[in-house]
Amino acid sequence: MKIKHIRNFCIIAHVDHGKSTLADRLLELTNTVSERDMQEQLLDSMALERERGVTIKASAVRMQYEARDGETYIINLIDTPGHVDFTYEVSRALQACEGAILVVDASQGIEAQTLSNVYLALEQDLEIIPVINKIDLPAAQPEEVARDVEELLGASVQEMPRISAKNGLGITEVLEKVIAEVPSPVTDESGPLRALVFDSHYDAYKGVIAYVRVVDGTIGSRDMLKLFATGAGFEPIEIGVFDPVLRATGELKAGEVGYIATGLKSVQQCRVGDTITLAKRGAEHTLPGYRQVKPMVFAGIYPTLNEEYANLRDALEKLQLNDASLAYQPETSQALNFGFRAGFLGLFHMEIIQERLEREYDLDILATAPSVEYRILQRDGRTISIDSPALLPDENVFDEIQEPWMKIQIYAPQAYIGSVMDLVIKKRGIYETTEYLDASRVILNYKIPLSEIIIDFYDKLKSVTQGYASLDYQFHEYRAGDLVKVEVLVNEDPVDALAMICHRDDAYHRGQRLVSRLKALIPRQMFTVPVQAAIGKRVISRANVRALRKDVLAKCYGGDVTRKRKLLEKQKKGKKRMKMIGSVEVPQEAFMALLSLDE
Repeated sequence: MKIKHIRNFCIIAHVDHGKSTLADRLLELTNTVSERDMQEQLLDSMALERERGVTIKASAVRMQYEARDGETYIINLIDTPGHVDFTYEVSRALQACEGAILVVDASQGIEAQTLSNVYLALEQDLEIIPVINKIDLPAAQPEEVARDVEELLGASVQEMPRISAKNGLGITEVLEKVIAEVPSPVTDESGPLRALVFDSHYDAYKGVIAYVRVVDGTIGSRDMLKLFATGAGFEPIEIGVFDPVLRATGELKAGEVGYIATGLKSVQQCRVGDTITLAKRGAEHTLPGYRQVKPMVFAGIYPTLNEEYANLRDALEKLQLNDASLAYQPETSQALNFGFRAGFLGLFHMEIIQERLEREYDLDILATAPSVEYRILQRDGRTISIDSPALLPDENVFDEIQEPWMKIQIYAPQAYIGSVMDLVIKKRGIYETTEYLDASRVILNYKIPLSEIIIDFYDKLKSVTQGYASLDYQFHEYRAGDLVKVEVLVNEDPVDALAMICHRDDAYHRGQRLVSRLKALIPRQMFTVPVQAAIGKRVISRANVRALRKDVLAKCYGGDVTRKRKLLEKQKKGKKRMKMIGSVEVPQEAFMALLSLDE
């Protein structure tokens, strides 16, 4: 196949705007998948993806299509993840393409990730084809939405296809526009091999399977290859294309999209964004844009039963084989015994991992409240990073704590500006700018600490705007703050899993709310259990869980008061001894209380 007959494109959209449904219709139109094998959201292979309506794992498919001009074209569709946590993966998938279909919902219009992905596509200099989807809905306003897109991209309103991916309306027109407007790949066929890894997954028999776009040169089945960033060398076990199942072809030429079965045993050795070249006489320069993805959100994951620890470790190992961005290491907690400290790209990524552990591996787990990575500037000049509040050293040892700050963009109707501003200010947000998208919608730009948005910020934003607002965020910088560690002591013993780092101004109120919540959750013992919140040695809040009492005076119907006092003193001594040797079980609900402190 000549390079001028190859088209590489992807579909970008906000969550639930119809990206996967449009991909289904394109597969049907090009007869890539037979009617018997066709199912909804074919490229979303995980049950979680189908349920949530969001693509979690990128995939690719190769289609053949005979266009109206009589020529046969090979069209490679690269399906991108659909959530802000996976922005880096989206950017690598975009780099593997020359064009992008921008799907906009006719009833909802332009939303946060629509714009975010448009900017990513413009950075990669892609040809963007806007498409207005869901025109069959009663609430659809295709003309108004088309005008908004015109203001954003400068594309003509008349030329934008109006489609219904669900009903199959206008799909042929979309495919013809891809062939007409997306340029064919610009490559150096005779140059040294350079292939971009835009995704990978682990196969038990073939090792890591790298999804690649060949930029320059040709990959043959007998070539010895290597990865630039990790230095891992390998001989391909199999080379082929996505049809949409893996089909071996023996070689991949410049401009083509396919896969290489590397035989490597860890996805960590074949990272997204890396460049594959020949082991000998290979390319001297990598393809641009590679960076190692770092976790942003951290949480402790513990089995509810101690004997499940080995099963949890095996499950995390298997998940990491397919997800290089998941990081974990063993940790112990006084309250929860043995578990793991896991790092995630964001809160959505954390939710997905938790659900997969519970569903796919049938584990009953407990996750502690999410935390972020803090930088501690010590007095001896060293800087250390901690991802758990329990690891924060004593106040006398360090000069300052730095926390990650994010740039956020909130897209909301004008009517809710006041409610949104009120919410963000309460979360320590700093106002930047307001941009008006049109007469009714605005973009509010803020800087805000990541620790303030990882727990319930998105839910509250949806509540105050009646579901109309959407959110996009990017890492900005580490910034010093007046932060303190609030420890929780139950029966005068610190519970490390309940410790939290928060701003000094919020510490008293958060500590008080947590103590009140724990007082209601901790079961009563035969002795009084004090629950305290403390900053260093200073207790800022205290509540007592009342003791269960046995009425030792029940048998005293009268007589001298000294007899009653003697019995009460005896009971008091017994309770004191019991308190010294008794242990208090902290129930699992107590750890969940941290997630709803701001209510």
